[in-house]
Amino acid sequence: MSKKIYDIVTNKIIEKLEKGVVPWRRPWINGGAAVNWKTQKPYRGINTFLLEAGEYATFKQIQEAGGKVKKGEKSHIVVFWNLLEKENDENGEIEKIPYLRYYRVFEINSQVEGLESKRKEQSFNHDPIEKAEEIYKGYANAPDYTFHSGKAAYYPTIDKINCPPLKDFPKVEEYYCTLFHEMIHSTGHKSRLARSGVTTQNVAFGDEVYSKEELVAEMGAAMLCGVAGIDNHTIENSASYIQSWLRALKEDKKMIISASQQAQKAVDYIQGIEF
Repeated sequence: MSKKIYDIVTNKIIEKLEKGVVPWRRPWINGGAAVNWKTQKPYRGINTFLLEAGEYATFKQIQEAGGKVKKGEKSHIVVFWNLLEKENDENGEIEKIPYLRYYRVFEINSQVEGLESKRKEQSFNHDPIEKAEEIYKGYANAPDYTFHSGKAAYYPTIDKINCPPLKDFPKVEEYYCTLFHEMIHSTGHKSRLARSGVTTQNVAFGDEVYSKEELVAEMGAAMLCGVAGIDNHTIENSASYIQSWLRALKEDKKMIISASQQAQKAVDYIQGIEF
């Protein structure tokens, strides 16, 4: 089952990329995030990129609430981890093994009849730029920062981020998107989440480790943009860039889910959220 889910998720992302759409680059300002209709809790991890903005419910939830799925509507999948208990053959101890599962949902505003939105409003109740600055300043155990013109980069050996100053960017959103990208990289430092994409030495452009770490940073930055409510659709979706993602995902069907997990952990770390 797990292999099937990896294939389903990866193929959905590949389908979007082949259409020229990078799922982790989208405007977040209008419509908000994808949430569960019943609880109004936002979906996390890879589900952030599988689902468009809206309110989703399972077939059972819809029926129980007196609604009806419109004829011919196709469901969307939501991925989650379940823990299976298995006895260790050597010592007899019970081990908990993460097992990937999914369930199906429908968007209640476009695919369902008889149910009403539970959202009070579709816009953010904060200033997006102020929120972005709050995320940056709220990063505990953060690396050192410099803001010199030129290259945006994170340097693991000295644990420092350089981001070009705000005046160098045509749009303020581009500045925060760039800063968030490097902040996500910095969470991989050995003193934080110790991610192999950051701790591995002599990683070269195009390597599998490099590709995955860049994917983590891209997705994590998109998630932080979603928290702030700023538009992260600021980098051109060039054909060569998209082709590089396609090659990486076709070679490793587990990469997209693994990267999204690590991106979510990085975002939680920066915000000081513990699960």
